Amino acid sequence: MSKELGGFMVDKNPAFEAWAVNITPGGRIANWTDDELAKAIREGIRPDGSVIGPPMPMSLYRGLSDDDLYSIVAFLRTVPTSQIETPFSTYNIPLPPAYGPPVQSVTAPPQSVSVEYGAYLAGPVAHCVECHTPMGEKGPLFDTHLGAGGFEFHGPWGTSVSANLTTHKDGLAGYSDAELKVMITEGVRPDGSRMLPPMGYHHYAAMTETDLDAIVLYLRQLPPLPDAG
Repeated sequence: MSKELGGFMVDKNPAFEAWAVNITPGGRIANWTDDELAKAIREGIRPDGSVIGPPMPMSLYRGLSDDDLYSIVAFLRTVPTSQIETPFSTYNIPLPPAYGPPVQSVTAPPQSVSVEYGAYLAGPVAHCVECHTPMGEKGPLFDTHLGAGGFEFHGPWGTSVSANLTTHKDGLAGYSDAELKVMITEGVRPDGSRMLPPMGYHHYAAMTETDLDAIVLYLRQLPPLPDAG
């Protein structure tokens, strides 16, 4: 039985017990239309009108372009079917009725070595800033702690803590662009030590040089917190 995208527990804390449900053709999305699935991904609204809660980063996915969004939908229709059943997530915090007004259409920035394109890749596409931003009760603290790191991931490997991606001296300031690219695509630090999961190095290894250059350019302009120096 395939386990790819078959669901797993994402996090359990006082605010919620979040499960990533089975999103293969044999899971809960089996009878959803492409438009319904696209709306669930980009707006966090299921076909029955219920809202998908954190930690799914809806504020990022609302920025997915139409082309990228429907490419994701097309891909999900092709993955091997899994019959794994997971419970629904439970929340001890109120969820909003919606994460904003309906999204009509989004166009991705031009593929170039630019801060704009880097922000698009590091945000809704690869969601680097999701995992590397501290988590509040209602999701990542994008407005106040963007890229500041400190989010903990617990797994078979132990506990890994997301790094500070800002220009703080304890962030990316001490790394060259070439070193950052190796860390992103191979998970290896300049001293040769290996970084812990769950960062998707094997996925990021497929990025083009333009993609990597744009992401590094974007990360280089993330300011530290006002009190971080």
